[in-house]
Amino acid sequence: MSATAQVTAMRVLAALDLTSLGEDDTPAAIARLCSDAAAGAHPAAVCVYPEHIVTARRTLDAAGAGDVAVATVVNFPDGSGTLPQVLRETRRTLAAGADEIDLVFPWRAHLGGDREAGPLMLRECKAICGPRVLKAILETGELGDPLLIHELADAALGAGADFIKTSTGKTPTGATLPAARVMLECIRERGGGPGFKAAGGIRTLAEANRYFSLADEMLGSAWATPARFRIGASALLAEIRAVAGTVSVAGEG
Repeated sequence: MSATAQVTAMRVLAALDLTSLGEDDTPAAIARLCSDAAAGAHPAAVCVYPEHIVTARRTLDAAGAGDVAVATVVNFPDGSGTLPQVLRETRRTLAAGADEIDLVFPWRAHLGGDREAGPLMLRECKAICGPRVLKAILETGELGDPLLIHELADAALGAGADFIKTSTGKTPTGATLPAARVMLECIRERGGGPGFKAAGGIRTLAEANRYFSLADEMLGSAWATPARFRIGASALLAEIRAVAGTVSVAGEG
């Protein structure tokens, strides 16, 4: 394996939000996911449903992977929760030990003409999160129009989102490079301070690296650190570790 491929694999691993958002996820499955995350070089985070936060945090800590953040989702997956519901959900996930919140922007309300619901929800949630990371999921595959994507990205960042994220992964179209370009342009317009997360349908290391290449092109090669750039995926860890030559995923030898 070439040194360049290994460097690429480690770069993606450091920015990986290792994700399991299956409706049939069990505590045992989440514990295995977190054990995999802890075996060898670590991803940035694991992303699980709120009911699995405690299991994830306990497993990571027990495996010596306390540096791996636990991310979770709120207003998920369709973004239709009321403000009181979403604020209550956010408080509960943080109380359970979540380090990062991936919140679905109420994009349907926005498209229906309500331009205040999304920014208000994000401002209120960010006030609850404080220094903890808040990512706004825009569901760009459902928006389609680059102007709409830019509009929602700008609204989310203006309301205090730390990251903007492409997709829930629960719709037919997840992350796409054209949508990512629009979002990164919005970040560039704000001086490069906010972060970006590509998620939804990214299944190979080569696919993940295309988003890094785009970020490098638009914001410079030093920009895409884990503090500002994430890849959300469930199927990359084994390939990354095989290419990087680090410890393989638990149970795979």
